[in-house]
Amino acid sequence: MKQSLDYKLIFALAAVGIIWGTTFLGIRVAVETIPPWFVTSIRQGLAGMIMMIILLFKKELKWIGWENLKHQLVPSILMIVVANGFTTVAEQTVPSGLASVISAMAPILIFLGSILVKLQKPSLKGFVGVIIGFSGVVFIFKDGLASFLDADYRIGMMFMGFAITAWAGGTIYTKIHGNKSKNIILNLFYQFTMASCIQIVLAFIFSPTIDVDLWSTKSILAALYLSIFGSVIAFFSYNYALKHVTPVQVSILAYINTIIAVFFGWLILDEKITIDFIIATFLIILGVFIINYKKKEKPALQK
Repeated sequence: MKQSLDYKLIFALAAVGIIWGTTFLGIRVAVETIPPWFVTSIRQGLAGMIMMIILLFKKELKWIGWENLKHQLVPSILMIVVANGFTTVAEQTVPSGLASVISAMAPILIFLGSILVKLQKPSLKGFVGVIIGFSGVVFIFKDGLASFLDADYRIGMMFMGFAITAWAGGTIYTKIHGNKSKNIILNLFYQFTMASCIQIVLAFIFSPTIDVDLWSTKSILAALYLSIFGSVIAFFSYNYALKHVTPVQVSILAYINTIIAVFFGWLILDEKITIDFIIATFLIILGVFIINYKKKEKPALQK
């Protein structure tokens, strides 16, 4: 009997792959005139309000209890405050393309972490797939890897390192505890709201004097895009996907994010798509295929 396609899952994975590929560019534009912690607090605060409106409309807004609140606080801090926040801070000094390369290392940490907590078994196939996929990402930016040694990028690189580590930890935690509450929208409402409260405090600590008049329309629109698409739609899709596939399978979309980031560099900044890009695309797709490929089990012979 053939298994029907899960179109909701396909849409969720596509949303994560495409939308988060554009957010690197969106963050870069937003932090041009808006302090990074204000970008993140606006992004998550607006996302929380949208989730609240949806919950009120569906009559599902309610207290989730202290136990579930704890389960939402951990990914809120790891994935939104630290991972998203530090990436935003890093993009003040790290180009969006380079930030996407570093973020593409997250699947490696998630793969290793999933093995460590016994979410999945170690396999040579998995290691080979992740390494091949990441080699494709490196291939895209091989001419710019010298930037890693540039002193101007060191602080940004440090923030990106914290960001991908926190993202990996949050992804694994969500996979372990996510099924304890079925309402993704309600969970995200609490996650976004708690993260926004923490980030607005950080915003006033690191930018005590602000001049909103200096915020450009382009940066404000970028922050709104990050909120509606990067947070509301993409985070919902990511959490939905985590309920149906393994953390490594979802995280491998980081490679797709990088391709999308390069594509928009070509579309908006007139960057050329070279033979290197075509080779890198092949490597990334090959890596994704190796990690996700499973042999069909032969039906057991009846005695």
